[in-house]
Amino acid sequence: MENKIGFIGLGNMGLPMAKNLIEAGYHLQVYNRTADKASALDQSKITVCKTPAEAAANVDFVVTMLPEDDILIEAVAGADGILKTLPKNALHISMSTISPDAAEALKKLHDEAGNHYLASPVFGRPEAAAAKKLWICVSGDAALKERAKPVLENLGQGVVDFGEGVGSANVVKITGNFMIMASMEMMAEAFTLAEKNGLDRTNVADFFGSTIFNSPIFNNYGKLIANKQYEPVGFKTKLGFKDARLAFALSQKSNAPMPLATLVHNRLLTAVAKGKGDTDWAEGVGGGVDDDAGI
Repeated sequence: MENKIGFIGLGNMGLPMAKNLIEAGYHLQVYNRTADKASALDQSKITVCKTPAEAAANVDFVVTMLPEDDILIEAVAGADGILKTLPKNALHISMSTISPDAAEALKKLHDEAGNHYLASPVFGRPEAAAAKKLWICVSGDAALKERAKPVLENLGQGVVDFGEGVGSANVVKITGNFMIMASMEMMAEAFTLAEKNGLDRTNVADFFGSTIFNSPIFNNYGKLIANKQYEPVGFKTKLGFKDARLAFALSQKSNAPMPLATLVHNRLLTAVAKGKGDTDWAEGVGGGVDDDAGI
């Protein structure tokens, strides 16, 4: 049982993460709503499952990488959900970007079923996932974090502890994604302003990315926005909008005014409303700024 893991969600992030676990020696029981996604994995190292329940049977760990609160809760507590089969004392490692309220609800469901839940959301695009360069935030019971280490260390470059409150890591993830959105808006506006004044926006981005804004976000997203290079899609605009909604809702619940959160929420909502929900969220932001400026 120790070398078998349930893995649910083979999207742009989940697929490279699953490949890394296979490379680390695990056999995966995989489930994805679009079953043919599993064809990209080593078939000798996986068992393709028809339901989340089947993926969670007879394992010590089940990893989920699903996009939204409702989808994850259904995969856990639905008619064919994880809780139907997950063994007693087994651990669900949830790596999704979800609300802290959803994390609390999931912990309660697992507690009632006699197994465990650990919040482990990640920072990084698909290329970072493939290179095992994700940053992983964890929150929950200390003993569960220790149990999860062998799995998590095969997925990222660092695991950072944010305490025992199960939703705390999700708060960090929501705030971090808000900071990325706000940074993309700022860069898009700056580079578009430079372009409208006759400058090469890529030169401007290179200057800032190598000097006063020398950081991964400004280098990586800055290049995408400056070059208007939005393919391949790493993170969809509609998922970015979901994260903007999470940030906005959390700000309202916390009585914490966030004017920038309103701005980026509306920026991404506009992109989704225009039928661009499946584009990269860098395009959702950068393309929107360009459209506003008439370029």
